[in-house]
Amino acid sequence: MASFTMLFDYDTWANREVVRSLGAGDAVVARPLALMAHIVGAEWLWWARIQRESPRYAVWPTLSVEQCREEVEELGRTWSRYVAGRVAQELERSVAYTNSRGESFTSTVGDILTHVVMHSVYHRGQIATALRAAGREPAYTDFIHAKRTGVLER
Repeated sequence: MASFTMLFDYDTWANREVVRSLGAGDAVVARPLALMAHIVGAEWLWWARIQRESPRYAVWPTLSVEQCREEVEELGRTWSRYVAGRVAQELERSVAYTNSRGESFTSTVGDILTHVVMHSVYHRGQIATALRAAGREPAYTDFIHAKRTGVLER
C-alpha cells in the first residue's frame, strides 16, 4: 500500500500545481479548466464506485478554478485516508459498476486506484499542451521532479 500512498500524494500535489497554473478571472483558458474539472469529476466518480455510493459530480462537471482547488484538497484527504487504511487484500476486492455508456464492468480496487492516478496524469498532459498553445506556462508535474525536489518524501 506504500506505493499507492506515494502515488496519491503525487496525484494531489500535481493536481494542486495544475490548478495553480490555471490562473484566475479572465485569464483562465476554458479547455484546461474543463479538463481539470473532468479530473475532479472522474476521481470522485471512481471514489463513489469503490464506496458503492452515488457520484458527487458528473464525469464532466462544470467547475470554477476555486471549486477545482477545493475539490483537489478534499480528494487528496479522501484518497490519502483511504489508502492508509487499506490492507493488501483489499486491492483484490472486485467492484462492479456501469460506465457512462451504460456498459457493466467489474474491476479490482487495485486496478481502479492505478487507473485513477494514470487517468489524471493523462489529462494533466492535455492541460499542459492546451496552456502552452494559449501562450501560458504549464505546471511542471513530472513524478521524478516531485521526488527530486522532496515533495514526495516516501
